[in-house]
Amino acid sequence: MSKNLSHVNAAGEASMVDVSAKPSVPRLARAAGEIVMSTEAYAKVRDAQLPKGDVLGTARIAGVMAAKKTAELIPLCHPLALTDVQVVFALDESLPGVRCEATARTVGPTGVEMEALTAVSVALLTVYDMAKAVDSAMVIQRVRLEEKRKG
Repeated sequence: MSKNLSHVNAAGEASMVDVSAKPSVPRLARAAGEIVMSTEAYAKVRDAQLPKGDVLGTARIAGVMAAKKTAELIPLCHPLALTDVQVVFALDESLPGVRCEATARTVGPTGVEMEALTAVSVALLTVYDMAKAVDSAMVIQRVRLEEKRKG
């Protein structure tokens, strides 16, 4: 049953994939997502008028920190030595809201997709947390992997 599933052992139990035989190569993953909010909340984020402070600066740091903690949050992820994590935002009046993109890099035997996805998710959750007093109906959407490279 489990021979084709990488995270399932011979007994059918969830288990970590053994990557010890895989070569260490440069790896990159880029993820994206967005948070849609009211025009009032958008204006307050854009104009830095929220009482909790610098929303995007705080969310950027939260995203980087989250990428570094991915293996503690996702049970079967390998702890990785990340070589770079970048989290960038773009205000988008057409949503209205904020678009987020995170890029994670490492040199190792396994990819960094989960780290990039975790960075985007936590960064957008941080935006939500900091703006929820103005708009508790915000929607985080379309969190997705955009790119994955190795070698």
